[in-house]
Amino acid sequence: MIKTTLIGHACLLIQSKETTILTDPVWFDYLWEEINVLCPSITLDKEKIPPVDVLVLSHRHQDHFDVRTLAWLKEDNRILKPDCAILAPDDAILLDVLRELDFKNVTVVKDFEPIVIGDVTITPTPSRNQEGTAEDSFPEHGLLVNDGEVTIWNQVDTLVNPDVVDSIIKCHGRIDFAHGRFVPLLEGNFAYNKPFNLPFDEYCTFLNVMKAVGPRFAVPGSAAFRYRDEFKFLNRYSFPTTQDQYLKDLAAFCPEVQSAPFFSGDVAHISKDEIHIEKQSSPFVRVKEDDSAGLAFKPVMEVAPIRSRTADAQQHETEMASIREFVENQFLERLLKSDILEGWRHWQVVYQLEVFGREGDEQKSEIWSVDFGAPELKVEKRDLGKINLYEGIAASEFHGLIHKTTSWDYVALNGNYRTFNNIYRVTEGNFEYLPSEKMTAALEPLMDTFPWDEAMDREKFMKDVRRWKNKA
Repeated sequence: MIKTTLIGHACLLIQSKETTILTDPVWFDYLWEEINVLCPSITLDKEKIPPVDVLVLSHRHQDHFDVRTLAWLKEDNRILKPDCAILAPDDAILLDVLRELDFKNVTVVKDFEPIVIGDVTITPTPSRNQEGTAEDSFPEHGLLVNDGEVTIWNQVDTLVNPDVVDSIIKCHGRIDFAHGRFVPLLEGNFAYNKPFNLPFDEYCTFLNVMKAVGPRFAVPGSAAFRYRDEFKFLNRYSFPTTQDQYLKDLAAFCPEVQSAPFFSGDVAHISKDEIHIEKQSSPFVRVKEDDSAGLAFKPVMEVAPIRSRTADAQQHETEMASIREFVENQFLERLLKSDILEGWRHWQVVYQLEVFGREGDEQKSEIWSVDFGAPELKVEKRDLGKINLYEGIAASEFHGLIHKTTSWDYVALNGNYRTFNNIYRVTEGNFEYLPSEKMTAALEPLMDTFPWDEAMDREKFMKDVRRWKNKA
């Protein structure tokens, strides 16, 4: 028999008769650049969590790979056994973070290569997120666990195709219990002016995967967080379905698969004869408050204005002085060296950059423009009367990008950066436009000037390592 307990979001405690597995621990608010909190909120008694034989990390998204929790576990000396096996993907940044936190006994996993620990066989299942036009280029894995009698599969965030499903079933036969993807997150759509409807094709794949895998029992998997405090308006724009809706759709789509809700503190008991879920029966975690009502998807509600998060007036003016110096003395040089300069020129782009100040300031924003259709390019501090490509950003976030103290993970997800484009080109008797679906790379000058690359991602994590390492 295997038990699975949901601690929060994607964090599961999986227990066989002899082996305890912990997955993707994220135990502290706030998470993901301190933008999000767990939802529903939980009460977690860490002293009652049983010792762990295996720690599994699926991938490096911060709602799965939380440096603060990992640093705490390393210092705790109780939950992770001295010989605890750390299973991780072949991701240089993630592995470097583990080394910096002084984790030992790390095993780099490979697709469908089984690992036997205690009385269980653990098999990483691949994700196709690195194929095609997927945004994330780093590896990630789902997780098969078999104790000789039953098999569970945690899909985590993996993208699965029919070949992967066939291979999953070939490993141990029919899956007994599956934690499946249920909500396509729209994080970032707000900043990039993308559609807010449910991505029907992607959502349909979630249902198709469960039908193809055909588990005896399925529950909704990881997606248990929300935006906090001043970012909360983004909840209306980011979560286009719910556990309840998914379960209704799943029951209609594949009625042969039993299913039920699954929340923090719920414990699933999976045996070859019976599967049942004991609600809120965990001795170490419970739902503190069901605050999920704030996730209601209504992408027509009020939108918070862009405002700098620097409260001090003198500090704000110092930041604005730095921004003005960069825009007026360095920005054009960066644009002229860009690989997409000729694209901006070809499409006769008129670009506007708007930088927003503090709440209550008499001067709310400052505007600079560049006409890429002009014979001589220059940055002008004025509105040119036409906008093909727009970027609006808070002074605090822009200053952070200039001085490398922040990353796009924070800037693009906190509502303080917004962009849109209406790119077209007019020549004599001819009108051309650039369809948004053909844009395979970012055209925004700030995104190009401060690239969202491996170096930025690495520094984001290492900043957390410096903050949390050796902290009790």
